[in-house]
Amino acid sequence: MTGRRQAVGAAELDACRIDSVDVHAFEVPTDGPGGKEQDGTLDWDSTTMVLVRVHAGERAGLGYTYGDVSVAAFVASKLAPMIEGQDVTAPPALGHRMGAHIRNAGRPGVGAMAVSAVDVALWDLKARLLDLPLIRLLPAYHDRVPVYGSGGFTNYPLDRLTGQLADWVAQGIPRVKLKTSREPEQDPQRLTAVRKEIGDEAEIFTDANGALTRKEALYWARRFHDEWDVRWLEEPVSSGDLEGLRMLRERGPERLEIAAGEYAFTPRDFVNLVEPPAVDCLQADVTRCGGITGVLEVAGLSATRHIDLSAHCAPAISAHAFCAVRRLRHLEFFHDHVRFEQLLFDGTLSPVGGALRPDPGSPGLGLDVRWADAEPYRVYGTRPA
Repeated sequence: MTGRRQAVGAAELDACRIDSVDVHAFEVPTDGPGGKEQDGTLDWDSTTMVLVRVHAGERAGLGYTYGDVSVAAFVASKLAPMIEGQDVTAPPALGHRMGAHIRNAGRPGVGAMAVSAVDVALWDLKARLLDLPLIRLLPAYHDRVPVYGSGGFTNYPLDRLTGQLADWVAQGIPRVKLKTSREPEQDPQRLTAVRKEIGDEAEIFTDANGALTRKEALYWARRFHDEWDVRWLEEPVSSGDLEGLRMLRERGPERLEIAAGEYAFTPRDFVNLVEPPAVDCLQADVTRCGGITGVLEVAGLSATRHIDLSAHCAPAISAHAFCAVRRLRHLEFFHDHVRFEQLLFDGTLSPVGGALRPDPGSPGLGLDVRWADAEPYRVYGTRPA
C-alpha cells in the first residue's frame, strides 16, 4: 500500500494547476534464451518503458507506455509545455487538447503513445489528490479483471514453454497464450507439448503477430481448433488486413475467436475493426490508444457494437482502467510487462483466482517508483532529487 495523504477539498481541487512534468525512460534486457525473445514477426532483446510524472503541489501522478525512447522526447518537447499550468480536474479535456496539439507532429504511433502516458498520469494525479484508488474515480462496472497468462515465445525451448504456461495454470489462471507461426511446421510439436502439460481444462490462446497469409491462416485456424482445441487466434494476418481478418472470422471454425486491436491508436482504427466486424473480440492497449480516456471511448464503442473488449498488456494500469469496461473479457498478463513493472514499482498486483483486483486502500494506481532499482536501466532523463 502506498502512503495516504489527506484528500484535497473541492475548492482546493478546482484551484489545482499542473506545476511541472518530468519524463524518464528505462530499458530492461529480456530474459529469453540468448537474451532474446521472438514472436511470429519480430525479434527483440529489451523492453523500454517511458515513464511520465505530472506534479501539482506535493502530489504527483504517474503514467507510462512501452515503446522507443523517442516517445520520451516527444512528451518532453510537445506535451509537457502544453499541459503545464493547466487544470488537473478534467483529464479527458486535456487528452482531447493534446490530440489536437500533435496533429502536425503525427498522432498515430509515437504521438499516441506519448499522449497515452500523459493521460494515465493525469488520471493518477487526480485520484491521488482526492485520495481515491483510480478504480473509484472511474465509472467502474467491475472490481477485478480476469487475466490470461501470455508469453510462450517462439524461441523458447519446449521445457521453458510448457513450464511457463503450466505455472500460470497452477496459479489458478485458466487460460494461457503462446506465440506461433514463426516457423509454422514447428507449431504442432509445441501445441501438443503445451496441451499435454496443462491438461484439457485450461484454454489455449495463440498469437501469430500477423505472420501468416490469408490462406495459411485459414489452414492453421482449422488445425489449431480441431487438433488442440485452441479458442483464440490473435492477429493471424496483419491487423491492417481488415479483409483478411473478416474472411477468417466468417470462414474459420465457429468456436475459434479472431482477435486484434492492440495496434489501434485512434478511434477510427477501432471503428474499422468493428464496422463491419473483423474480429470476434476487440483488443485495446491503454498505453497506445489514448490512455484511460481512450479506453473509456473504446469501451463505449464495444458496448454499442455488442462486442467484448480485451486489455492488451500493461497490467498495473489495465487492472484499473478495464474495470470501467462494461463488456470486459480479460487482460493479457504479459511476461515482459509483468517482469518490468515488478522491477520498477512497489504496489503491483498479482493474480488471485485468475484475476487482478485493484487495491481499494491505495490512492491512484497504487504504484510508487523504486528509483534506486530503476536507475541502472535509465536511458532518458535524470533521477529526481
